[in-house]
Amino acid sequence: MKRYVLQVLMILFYGPVFGQQFNSENDIPNFIRNYLESQSPDERSQIAGEDLFSSVVINQFYSERHFTPAWLKDKKLLEIAYEMRYEIEQSKFDGLNPNDYHLALINSYFERIEAGQKTGEVLNNTDLAAVDVLLTDAFVMLSSHLSKGKVDPESLKTTWNIQRNTPELRIDLRLESALANGSIRKSFEELYPSFTIYKKMRDGLRQLFDDQDRFTKGTLATWKPLKTDKSIKPGESNNVIPEIRERLYFWNFLQPYEPIEEKIYDSIMESGIKILQKRHGLEPDGVIGQGTIRASNMTPEQLIKTASVNLERLRWLPDSIKDMELILVNTANFQLDFIQKRDTVLTSRVIVGKSYHSTPQFNAPMAYIVFSPTWTVPSSITRNEIIPAVKKDNQYLAKKNMKLLTSSGTIVDPNTIDWSKVNPRNFPYIVRQEPGEQNSLGLVKFMFPNKYSVYIHDTPSRSLFAREDRALSHGCIRIQKPFELAKLLLSFDANWTDEKIRNAMNQTKEQTVMLDRKIPVVILYLTSWTDGKGNSYFREDIYDRDPEIFSSLQKIK
Repeated sequence: MKRYVLQVLMILFYGPVFGQQFNSENDIPNFIRNYLESQSPDERSQIAGEDLFSSVVINQFYSERHFTPAWLKDKKLLEIAYEMRYEIEQSKFDGLNPNDYHLALINSYFERIEAGQKTGEVLNNTDLAAVDVLLTDAFVMLSSHLSKGKVDPESLKTTWNIQRNTPELRIDLRLESALANGSIRKSFEELYPSFTIYKKMRDGLRQLFDDQDRFTKGTLATWKPLKTDKSIKPGESNNVIPEIRERLYFWNFLQPYEPIEEKIYDSIMESGIKILQKRHGLEPDGVIGQGTIRASNMTPEQLIKTASVNLERLRWLPDSIKDMELILVNTANFQLDFIQKRDTVLTSRVIVGKSYHSTPQFNAPMAYIVFSPTWTVPSSITRNEIIPAVKKDNQYLAKKNMKLLTSSGTIVDPNTIDWSKVNPRNFPYIVRQEPGEQNSLGLVKFMFPNKYSVYIHDTPSRSLFAREDRALSHGCIRIQKPFELAKLLLSFDANWTDEKIRNAMNQTKEQTVMLDRKIPVVILYLTSWTDGKGNSYFREDIYDRDPEIFSSLQKIK
């Protein structure tokens, strides 16, 4: 009823605007204003049944220009209008959905306007006003999505606690500037994340779309899911070899050749397998195991989804970290990078949380180092692991250099406890492991206080770094190169020589060393990226976080 009354009042006020078409260019502003004002305040404005998503910004934009068309002149679409439509189409290379930006409706209006120009018919002012408003709404929405992402990470099941950008974009002013300068592309590029990797990843996604085109037009490979019961080594025969070879051809990891035996895994094919393994984060040993089979089963469409999700993740990151000294941990890649002035000064393998103890995504400043740390065992680990182990072996605590403490810190002799009667649920003591080579935290830990109690530390289990799947911890991050990281962090003080650092790592008591500055630590989850040479890499979605984000990206906003 409210909407009906409003429309009646507008018809009375504007008179013939709703009753007939006008041929004058000056009448188009009236139609633009009507589109923007024809809905009640609690409803979104619509054009041809589609919602306008940025009503506040476009009202502000058109009000400032007295509702003059932005994309039209003399009832003709300006060249920049075609550029805008092109950029909407290109948004798929940002992992976005062009349908979010009225693409189909804009195309239909373009066709009708162009058809009218060819026949010399008087164009419909309603259509001209409609397409102008749609293009403006598309610009506003696409600008917003490129700047801070389409998906709100706080709406996801998985916690994302890296603070987002909240700049005042003033997209209405950006649009005026873009129109004046005649460059929509430049305006959008200015909103990209400041990390150089973003444009590389965008190019990588573009290539995947080209691959998808080749895929849908028919490839030599059937791409049926492959399985194998055992690993295949060079020189061995297997029925899946011909199909895998065709897939290597498809990805240009291998140039076509005539094998002596179709089912024999020969040395020529091995070179292509190693490229595939490297792309998917597998040990490039040339052995076709389960991981290599999974990688070979990935289609262009699946990789497009992965790449799209990770472009969105980059848009969530704050620009404030772009030029700073930074410790970056990519849990999906099991890798830590220490970056100074955009140069990577240290790269180290890491071990991260198991799927049911997943390492969270967050950022926090590193403030200090603890050499020769003690480890206060979390109560959950005490209940589920320590107490059962002691019940099996009453010397377990001594062997692990662990002590029992009361809540006030008094040491308790474990031999005075009848462990057969201990109930893990109400165990009153604290378990603390003393410094030493057996300590679960290793010889040093790096602290960046956070609500998750996650930190970076050494580990006595050095052999685990050789594994491909390093999702093995309870959530904290174990680093393969603790000495090297400590040395870089303490380089501000010449007194911290190599010898002094090693001595500090092998003491019988903890030693805390404050850093001279707080270094941002960002723990994120990238399952895809593209390097400076244009090579794209993919990692297994160990925490199953990608599907939810991709689904949200595909929904019409």
